[in-house]
Amino acid sequence: MTDEAAETRAGAQSAAGADAGAEAEAGAPAESAEPAEPVEPAGPAALGVVRTPTGHAGVDAHLARLADADHLGADGHVEVYEDVHRGLREALTALDAPPVPGPYENRS
Repeated sequence: MTDEAAETRAGAQSAAGADAGAEAEAGAPAESAEPAEPVEPAGPAALGVVRTPTGHAGVDAHLARLADADHLGADGHVEVYEDVHRGLREALTALDAPPVPGPYENRS
């Protein structure tokens, strides 16, 4: 790049920066003398997620427990999610366990 081109580019950039600064000042809202009212955080709101029954009573009970998180703040969600996860994991583990023979199924 030549020195003349570099100077032209630098001049164009500084002029563009000055124009942008003037626009920002013109577009900035005037500060009011009155302080703004504090904004209250929104309370918990249900997400409205539809839970489709699976047909397995144990799994459906755990999935229904997820509705409890709808009424809690974000801090309480972890406890509900961990509880549901634990219950679902136990239900899956129970499916892998061999069936327990009944009292009269051990006849020889």
